[in-house]
Order: sequence, then C-alpha cells, then structure tokens
Amino acid sequence: MISLHVHSRAANDAMPVSVPIVISARHVHLTREVIEQLFCDHYQLHESRHLAQAEQFQAQETVTLIGPCGRIRDVRIVGPARSLNQIEISRTDAALLGIRAPIRATGDLIGTPGITIQGPKSQVHLGTGVICAHRHIHMSPEDAERLGLKDRDRVSAATEGANRDLLFRDVLVRVSPGDKLELHLDLDEANAAGVREGDYAVLTLHD
Repeated sequence: MISLHVHSRAANDAMPVSVPIVISARHVHLTREVIEQLFCDHYQLHESRHLAQAEQFQAQETVTLIGPCGRIRDVRIVGPARSLNQIEISRTDAALLGIRAPIRATGDLIGTPGITIQGPKSQVHLGTGVICAHRHIHMSPEDAERLGLKDRDRVSAATEGANRDLLFRDVLVRVSPGDKLELHLDLDEANAAGVREGDYAVLTLHD
C-alpha cells in the first residue's frame, strides 16, 4: 500500500482515497513521419490494448532502441501518433543504452539526448526526446476539484506493508479531461518499493 500526503484546499478532515498503481514500462511515442519511416507510407498502428488515459492505446507494434553502448528490443509504441517524438525509459535502461536521460515531465524535451530507433523497414536517428519520466499521478478535472488539487501540483508517496518502506517525494499531478485516477511509477521505482501492477495507493488529504 502507498500513502500519498498532500495539503488539501478543499477538505477539512483527513479523507483517504484509493488510487491504483500502474507500472509504466519503457515505451515510445512517435510522430506520424517517424512511424512511416520505420514501417511504411501511410502506416496505421494496430491497437493491442486501450489505456486508461484519454485516447491512448498500447500498439501491437514494437521497435528497437539503439544507444552508444547497447540496444533494447521489443519496445512498445503507445499511440496515437504525436506531434513530438518521446522515448520513456528507466534509469536501468539508460545505463544499458549508454544514454544520460534526464528526469522530465511529458513534453519537456528541450536539451534531452537523442537515440536511434529501428523498425522493420529502416532505422531513424532522433536528435532529442529520451527521458526518464517524472513519477506522476493522473486525474481528471473532476478528481482534481474533488481533491483540492490542480495540474502541476506535487504530492509525496510513502510505501507501507511492502517490506520495502519507501518515501516518494515530488510526485507530479497531471490533470487532463478523460484521465482516470492512477499513480504511474517506472519499473525501477516499483521494484525499489516492492509494489506490483494492481496494487493500490491511498491518497490522504489533510487540511
């Protein structure tokens, strides 16, 4: 179990809220142009599984990431196509690839390192876009209003009962229409805390 502690502007009493934990494995978001370069002209991604966040899906297609020191195969594409290429890996992945990937929020890509991506048709070198995603909690505007939070607020998360008690500070709040309430950790963070996909966090609000 994880306890998240925030300062609420809306609640007068402590109010626990269950939040499912999602372990975010390495994945890539790609532009239409890069998808077509890697696969073929006018290529359409095939949905494998719909994700809880609005309009996103896990595609059937995978790519290989190639860095200065190594490569990682079978990295899932998350659709639909985006306006910017973004590659999300863990610290362990970054060490394997030989890339100094900074911890960044989604879309904050200025000054990030690049990487080579290989698909069935060709490979493409990207000049920027590799990050270790800042741990974050997704929620809808309705959830945010109910919890007294706003986009880009920060909360803290403490593990309990996982045999590896750990405090996660600086968890980024991301508010977007249609999003479901979820705490996203990468694989390194989940392993460090001893939590698994499907475990729940407890969001406790204090006035």
